[in-house]
Amino acid sequence: MTTLVLLVLGTPLAWWLARTRSSLRGLIETVTALPLVLPPTVLGFYLLILLGPTGPIGRWWEAFGGDRLVFSFSGLVIGSVLFSMPFAVQPLQNAFQAIGDRPLEVAATLGASPLDRFFTVAVPLARPGFLTAATLSFAHTVGEFGVVLMVGGNIPGRTQVVSIAIFDHVEALDYGAAHALSFGMLLFSFLVLGAIYTFNRRFEAPRLR
Repeated sequence: MTTLVLLVLGTPLAWWLARTRSSLRGLIETVTALPLVLPPTVLGFYLLILLGPTGPIGRWWEAFGGDRLVFSFSGLVIGSVLFSMPFAVQPLQNAFQAIGDRPLEVAATLGASPLDRFFTVAVPLARPGFLTAATLSFAHTVGEFGVVLMVGGNIPGRTQVVSIAIFDHVEALDYGAAHALSFGMLLFSFLVLGAIYTFNRRFEAPRLR
């Protein structure tokens, strides 16, 4: 769910950042990349305040009949989307910037509208960026700890994630279970990165020829 939301929200944002000359670009890029350096518990703490029953967003949401956002699946998705945003936006922005102006200008001379140029020229040429954004966002979300613990808690079967489950096993001195989950995450991360690099090399090779 987080990956899908990030692709929907991150694609237009990345396209705007790649094409705009607005003076706000630097500010938006900084805010988008903030989770890369901000401690997860800091982001989780402020989300807990904003999304809680007494917070401005949480109070408004519940006033309109929504379920409580904190310690819920919805809260986990919101926290994960914000924390993984740079892992989706930056690969897409780099992919869009790598296209350059020439292919889009040629499409424009052939009568393609801005929307047509985006979907028929930019999106196909930016396929490696979409793959990288999707896989990195998914992998990063799976391994997240601080934000989801602050916003979602640790409710088995509801909001408990793999990283928190590993911590619980270590705390209980159940190193066998912790090793099994940790090795699974290590293998998963290795395969994800290997798939990204392999696809990008195969995609670039025909273009170089």
